[in-house]
Amino acid sequence: MAKSNEKKRGRLRKLMHKYRLVAINDDTFEEVGFIRLSRLNIISIVGFLVIFGIALVYTTIAYTPIREFIPGYPDPMMSHYIRQNAMKLDSLQRELAMRDQYFMNINRIVNGERPEDFLNDTSSAKTRNSIMFTRSENDSILRKKVEAEEQFRLSVIDDKQSDGKELHNIHFFTPVNGIITNPFDPLENHFGIDLVAGADEVVKATLDGTVTIATWTLETGYVIQLQHANDLMSVYKHNAELFKTVGINVKAGDAIAVIGNSGELTTGPHLHFELWHNGVPLNPEDYITF
Repeated sequence: MAKSNEKKRGRLRKLMHKYRLVAINDDTFEEVGFIRLSRLNIISIVGFLVIFGIALVYTTIAYTPIREFIPGYPDPMMSHYIRQNAMKLDSLQRELAMRDQYFMNINRIVNGERPEDFLNDTSSAKTRNSIMFTRSENDSILRKKVEAEEQFRLSVIDDKQSDGKELHNIHFFTPVNGIITNPFDPLENHFGIDLVAGADEVVKATLDGTVTIATWTLETGYVIQLQHANDLMSVYKHNAELFKTVGINVKAGDAIAVIGNSGELTTGPHLHFELWHNGVPLNPEDYITF
C-alpha cells in the first residue's frame, strides 16, 4: 500500500517538475530567453488549444458560407427553393380544402340545405341576447304590401309529393303581374320572357328553393337565381334591388327583389324571367299565367 502511494506521488512530482526551454543565439551562444514549463503545463496548453480549435472549426462551418462546401448541405438557392415549395404546398392544401368545401356547399344547396361557411371568422361574433333588431318604416310598408297580396293566394308545395309530378301539374307562383313585351325565343338567344310592371313592383319566388346566385353583372344588372326541386331553376334579371343572399331558403311567393332597369342590356324597367329544367330553357308562358 505504501509502495503504491509512493508511486503516485512520484508520478505527480514528475508532472509538476519544472523544465527550462532556453533560446540561445547560434553564433555567440548567448542566452536570449527561456521558458519554464512542466508536463502538466504542456498538457493543459495542448488541451486548451484542441478545445479552441474544435470551437473555431464548428463556428466557421455553422456561421460562414464554408458549410456550403460540405457534401449534402444545401446551398442558398436550394434553401430558397425548399422554402418556396413548402409555401406552395401549404397554399395548395388550402385551395384543395376550399374546393372540397365548395363542392360540399353545392351538394347541400342542391339538396335544399343551407351551405356551411368556410373559414368563418367568429372573432367578432356577438351573443344572441346582445343583438338588437330594428325595423325600418319602408320595411314595414313592404311587409304589409306583400302580406296583402299573398293573403288569398296558394303557394304551398310539398316537395315529397311533387317529386314525381309532371311539370304541368306543379303550381308556379307568378313572379310579377305584368305585360309580356318580349316573348321566349331561344333562336335569338332570348331564353326567357320580359315582363313590364308598375314601378317598384316586388319580384316573388316562383317556387320553393335556395338562392344560388345573388350578384350584379354589367349586362343584366342585379341578378338572382333560385334552385328548386325536380331539377328546376329560375332566374330573375335587371332588378333594382335584391332582398336575398346566397344560401337563403325561400318559399314560393316570397319577395326576393324589386323590378328595375339595371344592366346595359335593358330598354326600360322590366323583369327578365327564365325557367330551366335539367339545363334546358323552358317557355315560362307554358307553365305560368302572367
